[in-house]
Amino acid sequence: MAIKSVVYKVNIGIADIDHGYYADHTLTIAKHPSETDERMMIRLLSFALQAYQLEAMCNGDAVMAFGPGLSDAGEPDVYIKDFTDQFQVWIEVGQPDDRAIIKASNKSEKAFVYAYQHASHVWFKNIENKLSRLRNLEIFYIEDALSAQLESMAKRTMQLQATIQEGQVMFSDGERSIDITPIKWL
Repeated sequence: MAIKSVVYKVNIGIADIDHGYYADHTLTIAKHPSETDERMMIRLLSFALQAYQLEAMCNGDAVMAFGPGLSDAGEPDVYIKDFTDQFQVWIEVGQPDDRAIIKASNKSEKAFVYAYQHASHVWFKNIENKLSRLRNLEIFYIEDALSAQLESMAKRTMQLQATIQEGQVMFSDGERSIDITPIKWL
């Protein structure tokens, strides 16, 4: 018998001062049985960081959602699709191979990768040259200590606030807050 995904309910208020985007999102995240809480929370962080693209790229005329995650490696972890069913934003989390990143870049207007964990430095060094020509791609790194703190906030039901200013995210669950500055690698 297959193990089923665990469902998380999240209410997140996003105040992106850098981009003038302010919205509340009610989300349902299906966490694959082999996915860690850390990875799921990085997906949620990437959602908060790129949510402004709904307005910036699509004037609000689009859908931002979580992809099937680890269930389907050919789909994004988080995406924005316009109403013509075209990917505007494709977000990958972790250390995808270069072919997956090139595919994401070719299928969307903008592609993002949010890498985390200490092995990411080696991963990036090995693929950097293959990806440097992709003009619509940005790669960010979330430091180990910060992703571990973010992981500790994971609960089946979450009330979160993400305030983004000067490239830094203050992520809060009402009891504690974490200041996260994604490091831009590409």
